[in-house]
Amino acid sequence: MDKQSIKTFQEFNEDKFTKRVIFNNGNSTAFVLNFLPGQKLPAHKHPGAEVYLLVVSGNGTMIIDGKETDVTETDVIHTSDEEELSFANTSSDRVSLYVVLNKLSK
Repeated sequence: MDKQSIKTFQEFNEDKFTKRVIFNNGNSTAFVLNFLPGQKLPAHKHPGAEVYLLVVSGNGTMIIDGKETDVTETDVIHTSDEEELSFANTSSDRVSLYVVLNKLSK
């Protein structure tokens, strides 16, 4: 067993959003993305992996395949390996997302 606290990985940077890896076992990776107001995650895909996101704190806008959806604390989002995702902190508060990438079996 390995126990961690998300609070330990909630580090913010004035210049850009931060990514802090919590676990990485080869088949899956868990990390925290931290955004100050106005910061954005560029649109991208994760070929060969499903993505699960939990809004730990704050709120903002998740964009999946160009469709905007408001998200807030405790919302959980799942995307397939074919979907393009991005995120924007459209609020005046800090936002942290807990993310799990799970490689699909071939």
